[in-house]
Amino acid sequence: MAAIDSDVDSSGLIARLESKDRRVALEVQTEIMRAMTKRLIEEGFKWTLPVMLAKSTDPLWPDPAASIEKRLEVEIYGQTVRTMQSMIIHKLVLASLGPEKFFILSPNIRIESRERAKTGSHLYEFTQLEVEMAYGKMEDIFRLFEDLIQTSIVAIKELAERSGILGERDLRTPQTPFKLYRRAEMEDQHGKSWEEAVSQKIIDPIWVTDLPREFYDYQDETAGVWRNYDLILPDGYGEVASGAEREHDYEKIVRKLERDGVRKEDYKLLLGLAKDGKLKPSAGAGLGIERYVAYICGAKHVAEVQPFPRIPGIVPEL
Repeated sequence: MAAIDSDVDSSGLIARLESKDRRVALEVQTEIMRAMTKRLIEEGFKWTLPVMLAKSTDPLWPDPAASIEKRLEVEIYGQTVRTMQSMIIHKLVLASLGPEKFFILSPNIRIESRERAKTGSHLYEFTQLEVEMAYGKMEDIFRLFEDLIQTSIVAIKELAERSGILGERDLRTPQTPFKLYRRAEMEDQHGKSWEEAVSQKIIDPIWVTDLPREFYDYQDETAGVWRNYDLILPDGYGEVASGAEREHDYEKIVRKLERDGVRKEDYKLLLGLAKDGKLKPSAGAGLGIERYVAYICGAKHVAEVQPFPRIPGIVPEL
């Protein structure tokens, strides 16, 4: 993917909103969301509405993939709250207290480094399809998201056959199960910046596991292995979904918070549930909707599929 020029004045925005590509992206997005949410409901998942301001949110630390220029805080009712960077903390609590299977269309605000405007795949406002399953395992999430990807692509291809909506875009229906690799294997073959190189070579999505990340991802400390994963798209689109089995042991969570220099005070409710033995083991993932729509459409920049683009470093009129 490559960066695009960014018209931030009114005429540039109007031209974008009137463009055929924008209308196509919205039709594609609608069909993807219809197919995925229908499938999740059929599988017994409950549709939960999002939270956008909270005292607790994802610290996005020490994930090496994170590049946050500023973390936003506001004061309401005499209390400091943060804008949502991801609903992971809320998902862990909800999976423990019910329902045990749910999904959320969750808006996220991550003020990315300005340099990430050039990647073609980053935004500072975007939406994730978040899924969580109490007592779920990594393999359960693999099969669920493979089903969602395949189901949505089949639906889009059927729509394209009726309407010609994708033009010359040759969209492949991926074979399942997706191939599975370890991060160390990718680094040995392609170096530390393996994601872009791998994404350019594969023809179907792949899973990559064992990625050192935040305190809430489950880590087998004896074996030194993380039970987490990224879903990598072909054609240079890279990571589109990220998830893990979750830590639920109180002592492990506290030890990892201290190790990473993350404030325990920001996660009192989560820690209280873990200490009382009420934090259930779970697994889940979040899929970036705009990035996935961009892949389906063959867009050069993920901002092309947003009606009101949110490109790092650029503040538009609307």
